[in-house]
Amino acid sequence: MSQLRTVQVLGGGSAGSSAHVGSLTAGLVARGVRVTVCAPPPVESAHRFTAAGARFLPVPRRSDPAAVAALRAACAGADVVHAHGLHAAARTALALSGRPVPLVVTWHTRRYAEGARRQILHLLERRAARAATVVLAPTSDLVDLARERGARDARIAPLAVLPPPPADTGAEPHKDKLRAELGAVERPLLMAVGDLVPQQGFSVLLDAVRLWRGLDPEPLLVVAGEGSDREALRRRIREEELPVRIVEPRDGTGELIAAADLALLPSRWEGRSLPAQEALRAGVPLVATAVGGTPELVGEAAELVPYGDAEALARAVVRLVEDPAERARLAEAGRAQAADWPTQDDTTAHVLSVYDELAQP
Repeated sequence: MSQLRTVQVLGGGSAGSSAHVGSLTAGLVARGVRVTVCAPPPVESAHRFTAAGARFLPVPRRSDPAAVAALRAACAGADVVHAHGLHAAARTALALSGRPVPLVVTWHTRRYAEGARRQILHLLERRAARAATVVLAPTSDLVDLARERGARDARIAPLAVLPPPPADTGAEPHKDKLRAELGAVERPLLMAVGDLVPQQGFSVLLDAVRLWRGLDPEPLLVVAGEGSDREALRRRIREEELPVRIVEPRDGTGELIAAADLALLPSRWEGRSLPAQEALRAGVPLVATAVGGTPELVGEAAELVPYGDAEALARAVVRLVEDPAERARLAEAGRAQAADWPTQDDTTAHVLSVYDELAQP
């Protein structure tokens, strides 16, 4: 039997999807699959697909004729092409036009837009869904959305992006040092990680900060991220004198979350949130919005609140800051929940079964 050949296409816009492709690539190569990854050059620098045994071809995040032609050439001879995200799926559909090559699309996240941009987003979703032979998604609401947009075959797929936890060597001194660097000595440290864009809910989070300012000692909220809302959020923090710091994101944000007393996830939508996974696996109590795939991901091991409800968010934070026993219970429940999540092997095996199904002569 000939060696299975697959091309993985990334747009480079999502750290979560890039990390997923990194772990998937390693798993596929280990099972004897020939993998080519097409993505913007910075994605290879961050995830080093070639170190896992894949071939890497730089393809810019554009849909101009030159970029589509480069992608079309890269897909020549592939048994299955797998695009990750809407933009990558739309470009890949153009590149495969007229070729009978199965296209798998993993729909990692749900996006929101208003006005004319909303119409463009819906058009992109329709193109991605209808071009795919199979759409894979981590949550049932994304599967439903793909079907609404015209997907012929849409399925729930296990999605693991975190590697096995490392040995806990010298963790406590490192946490203390990191907390001191952030300015959280002898005060609670709250951590939120994510893109600084409207749908991540950081404006609502600042509303909640105003409501818990009476706590003594006053918690410090650290937000790690970049995005279009960064300056507006910083300006509001200064004007309202909120106990909040915005810091640059870093490789391995898990160490920031692991140093915190609470992790916060105020998003409008999440699939299998990386910060949520990091929090539960590290035994850090999580307060999150009950949206998308988060309730299924965390089960009973986190405090869930409605999206956009600053008062509910603040109440949950105050209750946990003032109740160490409940924090300890959530920490234990989080580790237990994380132990039952799909592994990288589960994810790779599922994807490979889809490839084998589609590549049958």
